Amino acid sequence: MLGLKLATDPRWVNIVESNIEEILTDHAWCEQKAASNAISLVTYNSELEELVTEMLIIAKEELDHLQLVHNLIKSKGLTLGRERKDHYVNELFKFMKKDGSRKDALCDRLLFSAMIEARSCERFKVLSENIKDVELATFYRDLMISEAGHYTTFLGFARKYADNINVDKRWKEWIEFETSIITNYGKQETIHG
Repeated sequence: MLGLKLATDPRWVNIVESNIEEILTDHAWCEQKAASNAISLVTYNSELEELVTEMLIIAKEELDHLQLVHNLIKSKGLTLGRERKDHYVNELFKFMKKDGSRKDALCDRLLFSAMIEARSCERFKVLSENIKDVELATFYRDLMISEAGHYTTFLGFARKYADNINVDKRWKEWIEFETSIITNYGKQETIHG
């Protein structure tokens, strides 16, 4: 369903399990950034009522996820660390087209967002199926379902607001680019790392 070409090696979970505090901290900041992304889409596209309505829902869900992760961190006696850079997302951001019409830029921003949600969903699936901690397995299964919904929402809006862009062609370009960079990741105890 997600269209990703390379699956995460399940052995990545062994790295994650070596430092649960790190993965949870990174995850918390990923949720904060996802909420900020949805708010940015509202800010720059306030005239698009349907988009604004859905992005506000997503922003709230992402903040709710941040709170869930923070609660989990506290319940495990861990500490929310400082914000982490997400090199994977930064590489995707550089691939995003920023020229053309406002609608073209919006379309690519939505595809960028869909790609992040797709990979996050895939990583959550790997965690839910391979992590030994039963509480975390259930937690990541639930979040996987939510991320899949966000992925389809972003992709749907890209198709709706595409002006001069062939969305299917551009999405294939996103998939190819993501495939070319994901091999550099999956070696750290971070959601995308």
